[in-house]
Amino acid sequence: MKASIILGTRPEIIKMSPVIRELEHQGLDYFILHTGQHYSHNMDRLFFEELNLPEPKYNLDAGSGTHAEETAKMLTGVETVLVKEKPDIVLVEGDTNSVLAGALAAVKLGVKVGHVEAGLRSYDREMPEETNRVLTDHMSDLLFAPTDGAKRNLLREGIADSTISVTGNTIVDVAVQNSELLNNPSDTLDDLNIEGKDYFLVTAHRQENVDNRERFQGILDGLKLIHEEFGLPLIYPIHPRAKKKMSEFALNLEGVTLMDPVGYLCFLRLERNAKLILTDSGGIQEEACILRVPCVTLRDNTERPETLEMESNVLAGTKPEEIVRMTRLMLGKSKSWKNPFGDGNAGRRIVEELCNAQF
Repeated sequence: MKASIILGTRPEIIKMSPVIRELEHQGLDYFILHTGQHYSHNMDRLFFEELNLPEPKYNLDAGSGTHAEETAKMLTGVETVLVKEKPDIVLVEGDTNSVLAGALAAVKLGVKVGHVEAGLRSYDREMPEETNRVLTDHMSDLLFAPTDGAKRNLLREGIADSTISVTGNTIVDVAVQNSELLNNPSDTLDDLNIEGKDYFLVTAHRQENVDNRERFQGILDGLKLIHEEFGLPLIYPIHPRAKKKMSEFALNLEGVTLMDPVGYLCFLRLERNAKLILTDSGGIQEEACILRVPCVTLRDNTERPETLEMESNVLAGTKPEEIVRMTRLMLGKSKSWKNPFGDGNAGRRIVEELCNAQF
């Protein structure tokens, strides 16, 4: 078996890292193709270094653009590499344009597709990610669902049971494999002059939020009210897209400390030491649940319903008063919820299924 790992964004690097490590551990034949969808090569390189991953064999340097521009550029670039390398299977993870382009290029060439983190659904077709994940699931030959709920979603859509494996979520593997590093003191906290559990952590970057002036201002107004009520710092490592839109819309920002994006392990330590996390990221909803940090999601829906069921997370939307109300609610909750995302062996299970597959 020869596998191609296709990724393009930092969350994909993180969540695919346990699979790459297991392929390395077993001495299997594979290569990494990086589409270059994210903005910063230096930041991506830092993630590879921190997670002890080999450098990608190919980098397409696709960069940013409209959805059509990004996907088209990646589709043709991936096709060229797959024709040259002739892998037996392409592995993609998540719901980005890189995932859709990688899966589609493979299918058109008759190459098998494995989708890591299959079966997630927000049932909101206004989200580009929802379209990407649905299409990718229905193109895939092997579907690695992180939870039983994700598997049920796939079965309801008519996908054959025999193609689906419930593996757990690879983000648990990442937390387990880096647990010692997470216990180390954070230089970032010292630099910001804050103590553990004495600040709120914020992330907001999704298109439906930051590209919409009213929604983005609603989030920022909610953060201002939280700062006024609780008197604690709000730390916001701002995504380049959000920073650009904040400037373009001339939005008001009060009570929030902006900082440049940080490496993944540094960010995990920021998460672990936060009093509460406010985010529109699906992956961070999972990480907050695993790290036992209360989470308020700045969206109207989520493809991680397990976090709502465990009561580690709540949906707040983008109305300022609702963001504050949900923050009060989550600060008063117990942190005794269970982790629904697996035992930290998802990478091993995924590689086992690859090795048992017929090509």
